[in-house]
Amino acid sequence: MGAHVLVAEDDEKQAALVRRYLEHDGHTVAVVHDGRSAIERVLQRPPDLLVLDWMLPVVQGPEVCRRVRDAGDLPVLMLTSRSAEEDLLRGLDLGADDYITKPYSPRELVARVRSLLRRAGAQAGSGLPIWRVGPLTVDVQQHQVICRGEPVSCTPGEFRILETMAAEPGRAFSRRQLLDCTEGYDRAATERAIDVHIVNLRKKIEVVPRSPQLLQTVFGVGYRLAGGPRET
Repeated sequence: MGAHVLVAEDDEKQAALVRRYLEHDGHTVAVVHDGRSAIERVLQRPPDLLVLDWMLPVVQGPEVCRRVRDAGDLPVLMLTSRSAEEDLLRGLDLGADDYITKPYSPRELVARVRSLLRRAGAQAGSGLPIWRVGPLTVDVQQHQVICRGEPVSCTPGEFRILETMAAEPGRAFSRRQLLDCTEGYDRAATERAIDVHIVNLRKKIEVVPRSPQLLQTVFGVGYRLAGGPRET
């Protein structure tokens, strides 16, 4: 079954093209043309995924992304004509899960949407594991993270990183390995994109983010999740 996708794009012709391709792929699509309408629509009827243009009138895409992320873990695919690495990393830092730079192929957009929905748990599985590492619990089937008894809101990309590392606590993962596990990211900002995700995760799960005890840096290699033996 298809998902409910909200497209926030001020170019009406481009929005119609995106809608047509997504509907052809089996999704239900709603379209808005400014940032304020996007925020209101997400709060009134949360979609399964938001396709968000960076340059929107009234409220621009980055601010929409920040407000949407504050409200929950809705997957966000950013559309941007900004190809500078710093701009792309800023989008990820605000909570975007993936991005496509314009001009782009509508077929690529559809593929990215499929990947994000899959990683967000839109296709629920059965018998999936629950990883417990120290104070951290990662429930793969429920797509839920608990740390020290409190729920942690994660983007799909952040969740995939934690899921991968929790399955093998103590193992050092390279940035490339973590990038591959998130699936779907543009290769223009590879390793630095993973660094942004790690920084954001540390803010969410560490007692003192500047002195991480769980998500540790392995110098010259990448990162590892420290803690006791995992349980399923």
